[in-house]
Amino acid sequence: MRPLFAALLLALPLASPAADRITGKPFATRSEVYAPHAMAATSHPLATQVALDVMQAGGSAVDAAIAANATLGLMEPTGNGIGGDLFAIVWDPKTRRLHGYNGSGRSPTALTLAEFQRRGLTQVPAHGPLPVTVPGTVDAWFALHQRFGRRAMADNLAPAIRYARNGHPVHEVIAYYWGRSVPTLSKWPGYSEQFTVPCAAGESGCVAGRRAPRTGETWKNPYLAATLERIARGGRDAFYKGEIARGIDAYFKANGGFLAYADLAAHRGEWVDPVSTSYRGFDVWELPPNGQGIAALQILNLLEPYDLKAYGFGSPEHVHLFTEAKKLAFADRAASYADPEYYKTPVAKLVSKEYARERGKLINMDRAMKAAEPGVIPQLNEGDTIYLTTADVDGMMVSLIQSNYRGMGSGMAPPGLGFIFQDRGEQFVLKEGHPNSFAPGKRPFHTIIPAFVTKGGKPWLSYGVMGGAMQPQGHVQILLNLIDFGMNLQEAGDAPRIQHDGSTEPAGQATAMADGGELDLESGFPYETVRALMRKGHSVRFADGPYGGYQAIMVNPHGGYIGASESRKDGQAAGY
Repeated sequence: MRPLFAALLLALPLASPAADRITGKPFATRSEVYAPHAMAATSHPLATQVALDVMQAGGSAVDAAIAANATLGLMEPTGNGIGGDLFAIVWDPKTRRLHGYNGSGRSPTALTLAEFQRRGLTQVPAHGPLPVTVPGTVDAWFALHQRFGRRAMADNLAPAIRYARNGHPVHEVIAYYWGRSVPTLSKWPGYSEQFTVPCAAGESGCVAGRRAPRTGETWKNPYLAATLERIARGGRDAFYKGEIARGIDAYFKANGGFLAYADLAAHRGEWVDPVSTSYRGFDVWELPPNGQGIAALQILNLLEPYDLKAYGFGSPEHVHLFTEAKKLAFADRAASYADPEYYKTPVAKLVSKEYARERGKLINMDRAMKAAEPGVIPQLNEGDTIYLTTADVDGMMVSLIQSNYRGMGSGMAPPGLGFIFQDRGEQFVLKEGHPNSFAPGKRPFHTIIPAFVTKGGKPWLSYGVMGGAMQPQGHVQILLNLIDFGMNLQEAGDAPRIQHDGSTEPAGQATAMADGGELDLESGFPYETVRALMRKGHSVRFADGPYGGYQAIMVNPHGGYIGASESRKDGQAAGY
């Protein structure tokens, strides 16, 4: 049962919005954004402006997405950067189809499962050199640009380079997470020198004479500017085969790491076909594993038989059904989502309506499940983040997500390069026989997932919700809000969110769910709903901040685009 103080907290009257809007839902923070020609929605206002500038100068939505992503790597290092991976879905108006890109990197070839076992480790550490995998972002930029770009890559990277050299003011939520990262990451070589500023002893947040930049302070990163300039001049190979790669190799050799020049030189991302299911006449598209996107499709399939509109948003039935469907989908996620080169996830079966009908028989309207077994038993064959979306005057739309994992990543920051390596390898399992078991040169299970929705073969919505295991849960909730509950694009993101925590994880770092997990409800759900959920056996608790970050662009049926941005973060949707 929940602690008494949490129950009392939920019983208190909910805080009212600071302003009474005369239109829209009472929880809406602002209106949707409308524009006739192009739209960008990112987690930082300056990155949104960069994307719009690129499109106004003749760049495509892909050019704009690359420019915005490079800018976010500078301005929001708490969530992304060129030390991380990237996934994208692109709607191409010329071919009238979706193209997916898996830009995830592999584990070092010199690191083995036996090495972890020799060190007595039962899970991959969260920080330091051991969880580092090859960063796929720069490769993904150039692959996307080669197929869909219109401006020179040097022009796309120029805004990030200027801001890195001249500086920009740090925004509020970013400053908060930056400050939380410093005590943990300062012990790793290169981090403090490149990602903190001097401070006086006794000053708040000061660690060994250094602290994170604060809200409104100007932040510069000349090291990153120089790295991006090298990439702009020399292309992707400047990162994966040039002096940057040799510097990375030397850094990890000197600091107990395994990532090597050969790993970087061998890296290639891949174009993949997005996977879809239909939900009430809309086709919802995700990328296949090693990501977790198909979990959203599984949840939607499980929910489709129920009349959620009749139950109403925030009703006990709405929250209960969503939570139970999530438990079932995440049981499969834990058991069989992995690198397709090592394990053939039965994607077609998992996203089928027939499979959902069979699995749906396990949902009890009156009782919360305590345990959820996977429906497919694995047969070995025979991740804090940024999300952004752009749309241009020609109809191209980009859904792009990029991450270092665990906020600022591993803490490993090679001197003079201005970026931190991801710690995505933490998602491997350190035991043999699991689809996601660690192996040299293997891609780990990935949490970051872009999404797209079409209707009648035409683009309808490009969107994403960042935030680890919250991402497929957030994808589903946005669509329920739009399709079942009739909200507009901004309201769909502002509405109170649900997060279920405690399902068995693909990384095998937790025991199998046996107690039903924990149900986090954001402020805004009625206490009558909380009480009814508790009677069904849910353990409801209050949690501060794990509800993700949302950006979206919808095609306006009257022409142009509609944009929305996450009210819980620093972002902005804007167009022209």
